[in-house]
Amino acid sequence: MGKTLPEIAQQLSTPKTVQKTVPEKTKVVEETKPVPKVQLIYAFNGTGKTQLSREFKQLIVPKADGDEEADRTELSRKKILYYNALTEDLFYWDNDLEGDADHKLKIQPNSFTDWILKDQGQDRNIITNFQRYASEKLTPRFNEEYKIKDKDDKEITVKAFSEVTFSLERGDDEHSGNLKISKGEESNFIWSVFYTLLDQVVTILNVADPGERETNQFDQLEYVFIDDPVSSLDENHLIELAVNLASLIKFSRSSLKFIVTTHSPLFYNVLFNELNAKTCYMLERFEDGSFTLSEKPGDSNKSFSYHLHLKQAIEHAIAENKVERYHFTLLRNLYEKTASFLGYPKWSELLPGDKQLYLSRIINFTSHSTLSNETVAEPTQAEKATVKLLLDHLKNNYGFWHQEEQNG
Repeated sequence: MGKTLPEIAQQLSTPKTVQKTVPEKTKVVEETKPVPKVQLIYAFNGTGKTQLSREFKQLIVPKADGDEEADRTELSRKKILYYNALTEDLFYWDNDLEGDADHKLKIQPNSFTDWILKDQGQDRNIITNFQRYASEKLTPRFNEEYKIKDKDDKEITVKAFSEVTFSLERGDDEHSGNLKISKGEESNFIWSVFYTLLDQVVTILNVADPGERETNQFDQLEYVFIDDPVSSLDENHLIELAVNLASLIKFSRSSLKFIVTTHSPLFYNVLFNELNAKTCYMLERFEDGSFTLSEKPGDSNKSFSYHLHLKQAIEHAIAENKVERYHFTLLRNLYEKTASFLGYPKWSELLPGDKQLYLSRIINFTSHSTLSNETVAEPTQAEKATVKLLLDHLKNNYGFWHQEEQNG
């Protein structure tokens, strides 16, 4: 029976009771395990990851009725920090519709950016983190200060950090005008702001004695919830982001707990391999609107290590009409990894229902043939067509591969 998202949120925040056999007493006892330091969740896009982050926040820090604005600007920093689509709502574009030359990314007033920019002066680190995932030539510039007059008509300088402009540096004193960056670059910039904030928070909380910390406003922080920070990243930058996030999580020595959700198997896989103390789940949504969060132990989490390379190798062979018999082995490997990750006991269950037996025999025979008189270097056109048919079936009928096609 499925659960509601509030029930899933409760599952993530509740210590787990498990049964354990005590050999010397030959009996089963119950043992309570604390909430893990890291909970890693894989889910297809559209499953409900962002809604889950909101339900989890509501569980940890219930907001008063009608207090939506305060909730959005404060980001519930006392007990939970979260990064999701709502975080991006703090930033919006002034596109200079008349002149089309002075594009600015505006920052809504909020304690989230005020603390990291005004109080901590981390604008240079934000720029460095952003250029790591975008381009070293694409440079953000904050409006650091502006002049106003006080009641006595005296000019005073005020810290601003209320907008950001972007330009391309040309290697000399010249740079382009203000650019409207892509949605992916915008997401990377906002993630860089959050990551810089998180780095500061982790460093502060690593000081064991609260009396020795530079600020105590994060002393009550319990959770960090991160929802899919990998929009529009290529593979290399995605891996770099995952490694950096994993390093920061491992650097955290406080009682802070992390929940990370993603639709990217590559991002999931890198985090799985980089982090030791974690519990892994798959979030699924049923047709009736209910959900399930199933734990994925052991090797089932490693099954997507080389999935993209296998897929690309087969696609290239199909496009170049260079399918060979070993591509059946790659195809079977791809089906096995998908089945293992999604929890199917047999990879053949993913084959088209009306041809499961026939197609599984073709793949088994072609990929496992050992007799010399059985081996023909060049597959027939029908066999080549079968490779394409089975790869298309996998991409079109299983959520992860469908999402990969959309991202591509």
